[in-house]
Amino acid sequence: MSFQPTLPFDATTLHADAVARLRALPVRDGHWDELRDASGLLREPWRHFFELLGDEGVAGLDQARASVAQQVRDNDISYNVYVDKGEPRPWSLDLLPYLIDDAEWAVIERGVAQRAHLLNAIVADIYGPQTLLSHGLLPPALVFGHAGYLRAVKGFTPPGGRYLQIVAVELVRAPDGQWTVMSHRTEAPSGLGYALENRLIVSSLFAEPFRAMHVSRLAATYSQLMATLADAARTTMRGGDPGDSPHIVLLTPGPFSETYFEHAFLARYLGITLVEGKDLTVRDDMLYLKTFTGLERVHAVLRRLDDTFCDPVELRADSTIGVPGLLQVMRAGNVMVSNVPGAGFAESAALHGFMPAIAQAFLNEPLALPSVATWWCGEDAAREAAFAQLDEAFLLPTWPAPQPGGPPGMAQGRQRLAAWRERIERSPDVYTIQAPLPYSYTPRYEEGTLAGRPAVLRAYAIADSIGGWHVMPGGFTRLAAARQASASMQFGGSSVDTWVLSSQPSSTFTLLPSPMAPGDLARKHHRIVSSRAAENLFWSGRYGERAENSVRLCRLILGSLESTDDESTLATLTDLATRFGLLPNDDAPEKLTPSAFERALIAGLSEHASASGIGYNLASQARAGGEVRARLSTDHWRTILASRNNFRDALARFTQTGNGARYDRVALTDALEHLATQLSAISGAQGDRMTRDEAWRLLFAGRHIERVWAMSTLLRVVATHGRLARPESFDLLLQMFDSTLTYRSLYPGRFEVPALLDLLVVDTTNPRGLYGVYARLCKKLDEIAEAAGSTWRLPFAELMPSVDTLPTLERLCATDADGAYPELCDVCDQLGMYVAAASNEISARYFSHANTFVAQVSP
Repeated sequence: MSFQPTLPFDATTLHADAVARLRALPVRDGHWDELRDASGLLREPWRHFFELLGDEGVAGLDQARASVAQQVRDNDISYNVYVDKGEPRPWSLDLLPYLIDDAEWAVIERGVAQRAHLLNAIVADIYGPQTLLSHGLLPPALVFGHAGYLRAVKGFTPPGGRYLQIVAVELVRAPDGQWTVMSHRTEAPSGLGYALENRLIVSSLFAEPFRAMHVSRLAATYSQLMATLADAARTTMRGGDPGDSPHIVLLTPGPFSETYFEHAFLARYLGITLVEGKDLTVRDDMLYLKTFTGLERVHAVLRRLDDTFCDPVELRADSTIGVPGLLQVMRAGNVMVSNVPGAGFAESAALHGFMPAIAQAFLNEPLALPSVATWWCGEDAAREAAFAQLDEAFLLPTWPAPQPGGPPGMAQGRQRLAAWRERIERSPDVYTIQAPLPYSYTPRYEEGTLAGRPAVLRAYAIADSIGGWHVMPGGFTRLAAARQASASMQFGGSSVDTWVLSSQPSSTFTLLPSPMAPGDLARKHHRIVSSRAAENLFWSGRYGERAENSVRLCRLILGSLESTDDESTLATLTDLATRFGLLPNDDAPEKLTPSAFERALIAGLSEHASASGIGYNLASQARAGGEVRARLSTDHWRTILASRNNFRDALARFTQTGNGARYDRVALTDALEHLATQLSAISGAQGDRMTRDEAWRLLFAGRHIERVWAMSTLLRVVATHGRLARPESFDLLLQMFDSTLTYRSLYPGRFEVPALLDLLVVDTTNPRGLYGVYARLCKKLDEIAEAAGSTWRLPFAELMPSVDTLPTLERLCATDADGAYPELCDVCDQLGMYVAAASNEISARYFSHANTFVAQVSP
């Protein structure tokens, strides 16, 4: 939805009719009010905003707020908090933006650019001549005691001489209205992805105010980041075509990282490859990405790993998320890593007290933005000054973790200093004291009320190639949770979009590519499929197929339980449910009553159940799909999310106890039917809306491996239980093979095993016929091998015999003295082994690159 403007009215009317109707609550004494001035009138940016919004827009704020929540859900925007035991939280985004006019922004922009320039100079000096230490401008203990100072980086000069490409500065507005620096982020500044996602959502809801208030666009910042990374990366490209583009990757700790969503989102938006440490390998002082076709050279890494985890060879030996040998590649000048590992020491809160003198020494000018008053307790004079001036203060660790010899259980937050004096004096270096600074309050809309919350703005500076800094016109603004003094997303805070207003129309710059000339196609590069992307596509196909088969089987079982009183039929269904993960293997008894079977079946539906059934497969498909979202259309991805979310919600609604003892059967049936439709849509999107490249072939192979296993397992179980010739087994198999209409049209009213096996096994024109599915899988695997290039490994044909070698219909229909079908059972077992071997071979060949003696390497 988008709000249209109404006729303008004066500020007095606006205050009375709009804001008063919204019950704008007063802010706490001693805090700057972003919404209203001292006389109680709206400040100009907010007056203009509500004027453009009008009565109709104000009346629709509840609907807009719900739309924000829905878009967060639809886009699966999440934030992983470790205390949540791996469960991602939905991203917290408030409706109203944070408004900054152009005059204020000019002050912020100058101050942030200056800080970025200064911080880069500090890092360069510490890993270079160390004049700050020798001249006494920075105590050595602050540097060498910090875990972020890496001795392995000393003496290293990065490409272009720039140590930092991204600097973030945390700002708050003090009670007197002055912008004040609270902290610096130099290690791996986060929030750029969330800031962009916030902008896309909020600007679409307030389209008219966004346009009319000339809100500055963000795209130029991300373009500058890519240009900076590319320019530095080109210095590592010795030889080769000078027109070639450098290969840039974004290195993430992985899905369990707090900000993994933004890593994936940012990589997609920037058009770079998202990788984990295990995706990269070092060969001959070069960094390579493991891809579907071999090894691809990497020239630049935008890292999101903490300093000490980057390289387990030279840094933390227990790191499983870094790249062994990365620092050696850096020293060899063959890769550019941003920001340089080792920049984290500049984030120490104690650095604030030394910044004014460093600015004078390095820049010959005062700081444009003041820092919050800070004292490092390692200096006696500073410590005594803090005790003399403050009764209460924020007690912060000088370094990110307690140091050897330091006090156990370092307390953080606002403390009474007198109670800590003795402990501080025992280990003064580990403590930093920071004066309390009341944050400004910005309005937050909630159920007809404008209630102020403390706000912190994280502003970003991006280096350019000529020594300057571009400050993003906006940023990542966080609000404190209720009854909290500081902003923290971990502890219930929220985020808002940040609008920098301009008196001039905003730029229409975009990261969309410029028009292409026909001749440009000759230089078109092949799209890289990383090994991890290939693996996730493969498993996305497998989980999707598993979910479809499980849903179909679950519906059939639930529909037949009330009319099933035959122990043999019930045993067959129990066996099928166990093999398809609908019942846990360990707990599935040999014999269940229909009611007990039904309860166990319902208990296994959740993604958190011990069984790997429907919920588990949906969640796994979403995780795998999330890793390759750049390759999925928006509708495709949202359908994957909706299938998981809707089924999860349905289970929460109709299950009233943890073990499913009481549930709404009609609601469950409806949920399964709706889910079956969604899964069919996903399958259709994968079949009709994805480019037929290596990635799609792997997804196709994953689906067909799973389909061959499912169909052969169905036939094997039914035949083993001696139920193949029974009418109820005909119905079950025909529905599971999605062949009911075809069979009934060909053989109306007849239950003939030869006709059944001909349609379900031998007939290659049947889309779900076992031999036809197997033949298409064999063909696709040959195409995959051809696309990947030569390899010393065995051809797939030697692992999977041709369909021509499989038993004929006559042999399949042959029975032994006990009436069993030995040839049918044998071929089902063989096909299961063939696809298992193919799956293992795909993994070794394309995902883990196991035993690849001759690696294909691109320069």
